[in-house]
Amino acid sequence: MALGVTSIDFSSLEAAVREGAGRIRQSVCQWCYDKIPLDDLCAAAKRIGLESVELLGEQQWATVRKHGLTCAMANGPSTIPVGFNRPSEHDRLVAASERLLPLVAQAGLPNMIVFSGNRAGMSDGEGLENCVRCLQRITPTAERLGVTICMELLNSKVDHKDYMCDRTPWGAELVKRVGSPRFKLLYDIYHMQIMEGDVIRTIRDHFTAIGHFHTGGVPGRNEIDETQELQYPTIMRAIADLGYTGFVGQEFIPKRDPLTSLAQGHRICDV
Repeated sequence: MALGVTSIDFSSLEAAVREGAGRIRQSVCQWCYDKIPLDDLCAAAKRIGLESVELLGEQQWATVRKHGLTCAMANGPSTIPVGFNRPSEHDRLVAASERLLPLVAQAGLPNMIVFSGNRAGMSDGEGLENCVRCLQRITPTAERLGVTICMELLNSKVDHKDYMCDRTPWGAELVKRVGSPRFKLLYDIYHMQIMEGDVIRTIRDHFTAIGHFHTGGVPGRNEIDETQELQYPTIMRAIADLGYTGFVGQEFIPKRDPLTSLAQGHRICDV
């Protein structure tokens, strides 16, 4: 059942919020709360202390702006299985990016998400070169407009079988070869715990290649509390200590009351 703004108990919600150090700017991924109308989610996010609702299309950006929020990660032109590693898609992706990037910049949004695509029999080396060629066609526009293009690291073990950008070193090499300050990685902590573990060391080793973070409990992608194997306060402190000034997007799928869990996630990461 969709949750209307009049049915949100804001007094109860505010009681769940505790003010922390505020070193991490937090966002929430809308798709995890898709049963809640966007206006209602924005109102609740604002009360909780979030600054952004992300992974939104261009028709939705005005809604978050109306609530005094931003969209820290705008939807881009690629899909998870069909992305920048496919030469047959390059002209389409470039044209779509050249249309979207000015809109993202005009809306004052910092980032646009992209995906490598699945391997489908392609070697990682070939896919890397293909991604480089296509991304280098659009990064000059991103540089001119001040928008950062972020390719997401996803696990290919559980959720996205055959996805190519599934290891941090591969992604970091892509960032190096593209060679633009406006191309970075979206480091999804949930996905990379499944693929690699050693999260804090990996973040430290590749910090300059990372432009955005996502959360999620492991196993299960649910709440990020003590029921999970990841210690999110420790991870967040490590990120903050590196001088990170971007956003961390809450991307867990709540099993309990969604807004209470979102407030809890905000509190856990408010270090």
